[in-house]
Amino acid sequence: MRPRKEFSTDLVFEIIKIKKVTKVVKGGRRYRFSVIVVGGDKKGRVGYGTGKAFEVPDAIKKAKKEVLKNMIRVPLTKETQTIAHEIIGHKGASQVLLKPATEGTGIVAGGSIRIFLELGGVRNIYSKSFGARSELNMILATIDGIKNLRTKQQISKSRDKKVAEIMFN
Repeated sequence: MRPRKEFSTDLVFEIIKIKKVTKVVKGGRRYRFSVIVVGGDKKGRVGYGTGKAFEVPDAIKKAKKEVLKNMIRVPLTKETQTIAHEIIGHKGASQVLLKPATEGTGIVAGGSIRIFLELGGVRNIYSKSFGARSELNMILATIDGIKNLRTKQQISKSRDKKVAEIMFN
């Protein structure tokens, strides 16, 4: 038998939402719980997970396992711990605008976006959500935006210019 792999100790998990779901059957009502969990190391790695079970602790355990599968890296600037440029992420009817911020601004975001960015290690950022505001779609739209981010080096390479030329022109 394989030894059980426990969760990485440097990850921090936050429960975003616990939802009670009811299914009506012949004998009455069946209750289940659906959970959304976000986890990250506050150093640039972050992920989300959903879990469903008849008991809340079981649903949380499933969601934490899924967090490990859905981990992404947040490309942060070294100076201000923010993103390199403005980006819009989409998921369904939800949109999230992410804008870089100067040192000392903090995280200007609400709800599940704030928790997601905090656990991702972002320290300074502006955020605005548009459209439908369900917790899961907000997280997925944020992930879409983060995946489309490009670093200064990637931008300079695609334009065949030096980083200094891009930053000051």
